[in-house]
Amino acid sequence: MSHISVGVEYGLHCLLHLSGPPTGVEVASVRNLAELQGVSVDYVAKLFTKLGKAGLTVSTEGKNGGFRLAKPANEITVLDVVNAIDGVKPLFECREIRTRCAVFDGQAPRWATAGVCSIHAVMLDAEKRMREALASQTLADIAARTGAKAPRSYGNHVVRWMQSRTTPS
Repeated sequence: MSHISVGVEYGLHCLLHLSGPPTGVEVASVRNLAELQGVSVDYVAKLFTKLGKAGLTVSTEGKNGGFRLAKPANEITVLDVVNAIDGVKPLFECREIRTRCAVFDGQAPRWATAGVCSIHAVMLDAEKRMREALASQTLADIAARTGAKAPRSYGNHVVRWMQSRTTPS
């Protein structure tokens, strides 16, 4: 099982499509975002509930209502999205195995249990670096990379696709 869920991937793709040109639109319905990615509307709706609670998206009303980013794409980090969708959870959960070593015959000496477990220390450092890396990348960074590799017409295709699904009143 991966540490970061597939929901984060879908959430980031949804937000990418809401980041405006050149990779998408500024407002879209959950239905359109779900259909665009080939996943259920209920699933994307649950993601947007979490994204909204985290202050990353807001709903819009009206004929062309849906969701938009609550703040600029350059202010939404990948870590924000991970925390919103998966929650803040540790990368590693130390089970304090060091206290149960058979050599200690049930009485682990102080030197063996003092301070942070050596293995846990490595995992804490890895978690810190992972969080720093995720915090250093924004939705705008992802949009720029997508825009740089996609054909210029890609964003227009996304916009036209979204507009073709807007039901006239």
